[in-house]
Amino acid sequence: MSNTPEKSRTSSSRPLAAVIGGGPAGLMAAERLAPHAEVHVFDAMPSLGRKYLLAGKSGLNITHGEPFDAFLTRFGDARTFLEPALRAFPPEAIRDWAAELGIETFEGSSGRIFPTAMKASPLLRAWLARLRGAGVIFHARHRWTGFTEEGSLRFRMPDGDSTHVAKAVVLALGGASWPRLGADGSWIPFIEARGISVAPMRPANCGFDIAWSRHMKENFAGAPVKSIMLSFGGKHVKGDFVVTSTGIEGSAVYALSAPLRDFLDAGAKANLVVDLAPDRDETRLARDLAAPRGKSSMANHLRRKAGIDGAKAALLREHAGSDVFGDPERLAQSIKHLSMPIDRPRPVAEAISVDGGIALGELNSDYMLAKMQGVFTAGEMLDWEAPTGGYLITACLATGRAAGEGAARFLTRS
Repeated sequence: MSNTPEKSRTSSSRPLAAVIGGGPAGLMAAERLAPHAEVHVFDAMPSLGRKYLLAGKSGLNITHGEPFDAFLTRFGDARTFLEPALRAFPPEAIRDWAAELGIETFEGSSGRIFPTAMKASPLLRAWLARLRGAGVIFHARHRWTGFTEEGSLRFRMPDGDSTHVAKAVVLALGGASWPRLGADGSWIPFIEARGISVAPMRPANCGFDIAWSRHMKENFAGAPVKSIMLSFGGKHVKGDFVVTSTGIEGSAVYALSAPLRDFLDAGAKANLVVDLAPDRDETRLARDLAAPRGKSSMANHLRRKAGIDGAKAALLREHAGSDVFGDPERLAQSIKHLSMPIDRPRPVAEAISVDGGIALGELNSDYMLAKMQGVFTAGEMLDWEAPTGGYLITACLATGRAAGEGAARFLTRS
């Protein structure tokens, strides 16, 4: 994709609309605007959808198949605002939309919806082809740098600066996670300068730091810890996580990251409780561990009687007192309720997504900024968060759709 605008294939009599951000929210906004305007999509990166493509490398979750009422609860305090957009483009509609692009999907055992090919790139290629066919014009390597005094859009390109005039603008610039892929939060000062409230960006779906011993860091960084249950704040999550050189990360950790982060942000000390053997009864476990081990080492005894070895055994030795290994009941209790002190969340730049962004109260029901007529926003630059598993991309698509349709209605009224 070149730095220069693609030649317009639409009538110059059509109103001009600009979409800034070439991720799922921006592309969906462009799709809904295309029948009503000459649409220009601008992105700072050399190609579109980079975060989307990286997220889909190991199997893209495009949505989730759980009952819709349960689905809505995943958006927490933002549910009331997001619900109309989510109802207008629910998970089954997303699957139908993907099918129209030639992408078949299936529901996994976890309820997550995947493309059958388990890749993000075929869907993105088909989508971009359809948008080009609808007359959408793409501009890569155009970094948005705010508005001129007259309200035009300013861009920085490798060969200089430029401006673009649009009657309707959709901002879909993402949050501040994974900045190397384009979402770096650099848009915040330009929005705040217009008197619009932006909540500070905080990591969501993130890992956490733990003060590991040198032995743990050197011998178990990168080791998976499978089939466990994590508990915090009355919530319990079965799954897996990974030991890192700085702490822990992974799907089970991400599911608890919001309450854990909020607790730490409030200045409280947090302990994450790990059940290393969630499918074993504690009483039976204590009885098995009480069996004579003869000449067998404690490591072999734990492996044979409790299924604890590798990284699980290392975690047990890291966080359980050395004296518990001589007491089967206390050892069983430690295996079932191992307390890990958590220091802090990892930085925003490493998080899968963010909490924070433009306050939802700044938008009307069409996703237009009340203080900026004709300027609409969508996706992760808004102040909402959701867990992984298809919820994030669903809300990006749904809000992009809502903003695009809102912008189209604005153009019609204008």
